[in-house]
Amino acid sequence: MLLMKLKTEEKFAFIQLAQYIAKLDGEYGLKERELVAEYCTEMGIENMEIDLEHFCLEDTLSIFRSAQSQKIAILALMVLVHIDDKFGIYEHKTMDKIALAFMISDTQTHLYSMWGKMGSALYEQAMVFTAH
Repeated sequence: MLLMKLKTEEKFAFIQLAQYIAKLDGEYGLKERELVAEYCTEMGIENMEIDLEHFCLEDTLSIFRSAQSQKIAILALMVLVHIDDKFGIYEHKTMDKIALAFMISDTQTHLYSMWGKMGSALYEQAMVFTAH
């Protein structure tokens, strides 16, 4: 719902970020893939596998210029990091790095993380409800 508000270049940058974050733990699982596909559908862009070999976190983050876009991106990423119930150290450190780049306080980051955890649980329930 919020991702639709991103500008076109931000949408593609977001998908790169999402895939980067999802692959940090060395496993791009089914739940993560499904959520990334859902994000693409929501934004009206094609879901494609991004080549992360040349990915630069700082360059990608610089595409999100407005505070609103930055908050939208970090909120959606928080759902993604919690979707597989494995919010590991690499994901945690990277989300902290993103929050720092976006000048989002530790308190806000913690609140966004809690929101992401609840959002991932609601997403899971919606998938169960719509499975049949």
